Amino acid sequence: MCNLYSITTNQAAISALFRVVNRYVGNLAPMPGVFPDYKAPIVRTGADGRELATARWGMPSSSMALMDATKKRAEKLQAKGKEVDFKELLRMEPDGGTTNIRNVMSKHWTRWLGPENRCVVPFNSFSEFNKAKGGDIWLALDETRPLACFAGIWANWTSVRKVKEGETTNDLYAFLTTEPNAEVGAIHPKAMPVILTKPDEVEAWMTAPAEEALKLQRPLPDGALRIVARGVKEDPSPTV
Repeated sequence: MCNLYSITTNQAAISALFRVVNRYVGNLAPMPGVFPDYKAPIVRTGADGRELATARWGMPSSSMALMDATKKRAEKLQAKGKEVDFKELLRMEPDGGTTNIRNVMSKHWTRWLGPENRCVVPFNSFSEFNKAKGGDIWLALDETRPLACFAGIWANWTSVRKVKEGETTNDLYAFLTTEPNAEVGAIHPKAMPVILTKPDEVEAWMTAPAEEALKLQRPLPDGALRIVARGVKEDPSPTV
């Protein structure tokens, strides 16, 4: 599971590569470490064309996951002798979100597979964690960490992300995963992010019918990635 990545390319370069018409991100500082529930840039289709926006990483979790979490919390409260309004408890159940999406055919995700809810998530490198191999293992297309993107989806959603925030409305995003290629599989054998490296792939993901776009949910070819850092929580811009 990929729960850490970097985006250090400036917004002008992002806008140029992904043909952005509008920018809504203000001053986009380099982000050598993007963590779950952080705000980060995405490129999506807006009313006036392709736009660069920021959103919180983590799409809404499934109703089943929230129900299970609420039941556990209710049981703990009841064990302490407290009365429980289950409906209200469920409404206010904190949901940090789902960062990686594999089963896109789940009813929970199919509602967001149309072009209007698809996005690309710019990145320079991403980390897969493997304690035995040194912790966070950072991968990129090569040592210069060129700009690429994950195939993602986004939504505007009202929920409780954190207890201290209460109920808020946010733009949220997550990206798709697939089976790993050789480089990622040696670190994390279960999955890798869906990565788009060519303009026609980005165009297909952003505009094609769902059945065509989802053909892009496949691993990069073996040999397409390089390990560029180990054992650190941030991967800054390279000096090469």
